[in-house]
Amino acid sequence: MKSDIEIAQAANMKPISEVAKYLGVDDNYLEPYGHHKAKISLDIWEKIKDRPSGKVVLVTAINPTPAGEGKTTTTIGLGQALNKLGKKAVVALREPSLGPVFGLKGGAAGGGYAQVVPMDEINLHFTGDIHAVTTAHNLLAALLDNHIHQGNALNIDSRQVVWRRVMDLNERALRNIVLGLGGRLDGIPRESGFDISVASELMAALCLASDLMDLKERFKRIIIAYNQDGQPITADDLKAAGAMALLMKDAVKPNLVQTLENTPAFIHGGPFANIAHGANSIIATKMGMKLADYTITEAGFGADLGAEKFFDMVCRYGNIKPDAVVLVASIRAIKHHGGVAKAKLGEKNLAALATGIENLGKHLENIKKFGVPVVVALNEFPGDTAEEIQLLADKCAEANARLAISRVWAAGGEGGLDLAEQVMAAAEKPSNFCYLYELEQPLNRKIEIICKEIYGAAAVNYAAPARKMLDKYAEMGYGNLPVCMAKTQYSLSDDPDLIGRPDNFEINIREVRLSAGAGFIVALAGNIMTMPGLPKTPAAEKIDILPNGEIVGLF
Repeated sequence: MKSDIEIAQAANMKPISEVAKYLGVDDNYLEPYGHHKAKISLDIWEKIKDRPSGKVVLVTAINPTPAGEGKTTTTIGLGQALNKLGKKAVVALREPSLGPVFGLKGGAAGGGYAQVVPMDEINLHFTGDIHAVTTAHNLLAALLDNHIHQGNALNIDSRQVVWRRVMDLNERALRNIVLGLGGRLDGIPRESGFDISVASELMAALCLASDLMDLKERFKRIIIAYNQDGQPITADDLKAAGAMALLMKDAVKPNLVQTLENTPAFIHGGPFANIAHGANSIIATKMGMKLADYTITEAGFGADLGAEKFFDMVCRYGNIKPDAVVLVASIRAIKHHGGVAKAKLGEKNLAALATGIENLGKHLENIKKFGVPVVVALNEFPGDTAEEIQLLADKCAEANARLAISRVWAAGGEGGLDLAEQVMAAAEKPSNFCYLYELEQPLNRKIEIICKEIYGAAAVNYAAPARKMLDKYAEMGYGNLPVCMAKTQYSLSDDPDLIGRPDNFEINIREVRLSAGAGFIVALAGNIMTMPGLPKTPAAEKIDILPNGEIVGLF
């Protein structure tokens, strides 16, 4: 079979104006970036806001494994399949970061015959949204250090500066730095560091905002440091929010592209799925809801992180009520959760599959706690046996969950027709959507509800600094914010080696952070990396461009 980039390069793309017309978007709301991608003006909202909303389907997955689950591929293939069935569907995804593209993970444009295109442009710079986030974030950092250098009228304690810098590449050498060296004119020396751009609070704020003015208000609330009396210093104190918002005036508009089968796709925003909520912008999702019968979106990592945050954070801020959930799994990934080594995942192993299904079962239980109908999508691989598929089908039936075989990687929309029909049937059922916790509950109670109800923890332990910060944030008036849990994606617990469905474990909260602008509290369980490093053999080594402009090695 052809590589992803070869399939994408052979795609029969329509002019983006035709894709927009299919959605009912007039040219006066379309801002083209070349022939095959465009931004949609937010002015269109006044025209469409009172229309009936289409159905929202969230695609999530079991805990990630080295075997791969195919969540983005399934999301794209489902959108294509729904259009084949005569439904107007739009896909809504996050934007890929250049860090993973040149690092280990790769891009985020799907795979096989379920991709968004132009794949190379989407993975490389796209429309510059992430660069806008980078620039606006670093403008705030520059204004902060300049203020300290120019007399420090706000009495900022340089030991309590919490605003770091960002760049959209993996660079471990910049995780921890000392800046301001060189002499009196070069700033005040202090420790700092870099995070990857998609870990910026600005990216999270972008994806939770309702429009540009709401985004500016969120920027104003960002806490960047504390003064000598321990009082917070915000971006508004530095009079920075206006200039930051100006840099984001185009980035706030959703990007429109298409799939290999010309299904419309919004790709907008890309917050980290650990220290943030890991979903595309609310603006793009709500625009899709008004323009299409079905909006298919996804959440980062497994359902214990991505789906919970989508329900408890994104749906709260966006006033979104999802109609159905797709839980993606593969036989190979389930066997990994049953203890099988990666090299042997292609071998039939019913015992390991039966054990690994417990991970799937826990996620099914969790999704049902939110009151949303769920369909299990089995991402089929060539080595899957009939006995293994039947075992999975039997377990899903016991859990009163629908099972659909997905072959979208190999066959595109045609391979997702069974899944699409199952999703349509599920979405017609009543959705009794509810949140897991109430915002009025204490912060520690919200953390414990997530850890015990979603992860299955027996207890939650707090390091002394974490407990202190919880009390401080409550005193500062932030106790009614939702909680964003940051832990390993590989396990339901905070130990990546505890695969499957662990029990009788404890979650250890070592640190708590405040994202006042984005609007949530981050509780960190374990050491969460916000600036990845490159692997021994980076993907960048295989990527090249030929004299004729052809790109090679990009997946």
